[in-house]
Amino acid sequence: MARQSLELAAAPAPELDDDGHAPRTGNLWTCFAHIITAVIGCGVLALSWSVAQLGWVGGPVAMLCFAFVTYISAFLLSHCYRAPGADSESQKRQRNYTYMDAVRTHLGEKRTWLCGLLQYLNLYGTAIAYTITTATCLRAIKRANCYHDQGHDAPCGGQGDHFYMLLFGAAQLVLSLIPNFHDMAWLSVVAAVMSFTYATIGLGLGLAKTIENGTIRGSIAGVPMSTPAQKVWRVAQAIGDIAFAYPYTLVLLEIQDTLKSPPPESETMQKGNVIAVLATTFFYLSVGCFGYAAFGDAAPGNLLTGFGFYEPYWLIDFANACIVLHLLGGYQMFSQQIFTFADRCFAAAFPNSAFVNRSYAVRVPGVPAVSYQLNLQRLCFRTAYVASTTGLAMLFPYFNEVLGVLGAVIFWPLVIYLPVEMYCIQRGIRPWTRTWLVLQAFSAVCFVVGTFAFVGSVEGVIRKRLG
Repeated sequence: MARQSLELAAAPAPELDDDGHAPRTGNLWTCFAHIITAVIGCGVLALSWSVAQLGWVGGPVAMLCFAFVTYISAFLLSHCYRAPGADSESQKRQRNYTYMDAVRTHLGEKRTWLCGLLQYLNLYGTAIAYTITTATCLRAIKRANCYHDQGHDAPCGGQGDHFYMLLFGAAQLVLSLIPNFHDMAWLSVVAAVMSFTYATIGLGLGLAKTIENGTIRGSIAGVPMSTPAQKVWRVAQAIGDIAFAYPYTLVLLEIQDTLKSPPPESETMQKGNVIAVLATTFFYLSVGCFGYAAFGDAAPGNLLTGFGFYEPYWLIDFANACIVLHLLGGYQMFSQQIFTFADRCFAAAFPNSAFVNRSYAVRVPGVPAVSYQLNLQRLCFRTAYVASTTGLAMLFPYFNEVLGVLGAVIFWPLVIYLPVEMYCIQRGIRPWTRTWLVLQAFSAVCFVVGTFAFVGSVEGVIRKRLG
């Protein structure tokens, strides 16, 4: 018995990674899967409309350009997972687990605050966009059944989007009672499966409609507008929508933190970036171009809710139901990051407050053995958060314009500027060298494009609101 105890005591302890965490097990294919899950979302449904605004030349070229920019951004950021000089023994353990960690390590606290402000603004805006999209999909399900029963010319209006927004807000109020991100893995899995399902259905319907028409619709210049100024604004909105659909900068380092080493995490990440960007670009080009080929200048703002498709109505219903399920989980995926940040801020500011820190056991009706730990601060903050996103969605229910604003507002600062600056510090690139000048020129061009898209998308929101 003593000998057995000595053998157990001599058994080697489980090997840990260089930062003391459990060994990472991710590889190239898990990296690819995570990126695809992060990228493909409701933004894909606006791509046919975007191609329609840009035309048969501008649309595909714009998507290829954004694919290239996304790859360059991901390449730069993947090198920032380790702290500057992390190859030295003294800094071997320093990892940046999140985007904000990398900004703090490389650029300091001031730009970390800028990063955090824009990141949380984007998360909040995405919650608003998801509320708008869900309402549109719920109304589309009801209208699809009405058109199937009564004909395509039937007055199938029913409740407006506001009613469905309130329903979605009520559902999110319940889901927001989930204590934290770690308790909702099942919701994330469902959301990921649903996103790929409805995007694939949209692609298939666009291809089928093009074959049914027997011709490829659309034009070189895209949708004609009554004045050149209106055309310029539409082009800007389309660029903003494409910008919303592509980047995955905000979650890239979290994905890279799952990868095992050796080989170096950045090496695996770069291979994953190449494969993921190629696959995403092929998928986006297919959805956008087949949608435009099917409907031409009449391509709807949302491929599955604009009623370019009427039949098979059950498939339209299923696709829209998939979108709703995805956005139910997606809303929480983004919002839980804000909830966690708010919880930490309140706890730090009011360490002795029972309202902030105390939880109360509440019995779950019908399940007496289960109780929920109710925290009043969480209940109040999350209720106010859901109410505000629902209220703003009801005030600005414009799918394409809102996506354009969200895509444009983060495009340059988070996707281009900060990765470029961090890469220069990480690699020790001195000012006015050839590499530095190329990177700064790249950043400047993207700044102009992002500003153009932002102004055009804001103009679209204002015009819709006043009109």
